[in-house]
Amino acid sequence: MTMQIDILTLFPQMFVEPFSFGIFQRAVDNGLVSLRVHNIRDFTHDKHNVVDDYTYGGGSGMVMKPEPIFEAVDSIKKELKNQAGDIPVILLSPQGRLFTQQVARELSQQDNLILICGHYEGVDERVSQYLVTDEISIGDYVLTGGEFPAMVVVDAVVRLLPGVLGSEDSPLDDSHAHGLLEYPQYTRPAEYRGWPVPEVLLSGNHARIARWRREQIIRRTLERRPDLLDKAELSLEDKKIAEKLMANRSRLNSDRES
Repeated sequence: MTMQIDILTLFPQMFVEPFSFGIFQRAVDNGLVSLRVHNIRDFTHDKHNVVDDYTYGGGSGMVMKPEPIFEAVDSIKKELKNQAGDIPVILLSPQGRLFTQQVARELSQQDNLILICGHYEGVDERVSQYLVTDEISIGDYVLTGGEFPAMVVVDAVVRLLPGVLGSEDSPLDDSHAHGLLEYPQYTRPAEYRGWPVPEVLLSGNHARIARWRREQIIRRTLERRPDLLDKAELSLEDKKIAEKLMANRSRLNSDRES
């Protein structure tokens, strides 16, 4: 089954290079994903292809008009009506729900996605009210448009599709795959500039390696993103590791202060 992703944008040329090589291009060549980029201006009906206008009530900046966006989505849905049921229509917006690995996994289960890239001061509210099924933000900051967020969403979703990565297990150990950060990774040489690879990884003892990696996952998450530990589903063993690490940290802090 091929996932089809349709992107609505004012700058279609931005999507040419990022998805023309590497893993994504192989996914396209293997029929795992189809990406179509639509210029919103193609759905206007005036000679100047106007897609924005002043905001009612006054204020700075321009707002994207609803007509070309509605007509673009209608056109895509009409073409897909014999292939798809309810198609997610997603507006990339700083006001949307935060994009996470869980959301990426959720979207990767869909056969079709329609992504709308906002611009200017925003998009006419009727697009959010009556057209889109979801709004997604990639972080608590504002960009000049929705193109880069759309690229982030597409990349995160496509790599989760079966057959896209070299190994089906590759996404399973990713950071955030289970709500925690990934363990440290090493490769050859075994020592570089006097910095050795941890001995346990060279031991060949897979049980020890698994325990070490799990401890590193908890340690790294505690050090870099402690907020994730509060939301993660930890096993009893994980909780013991976290408590031990926090106790060691408190002891070190006390030693420094004294």
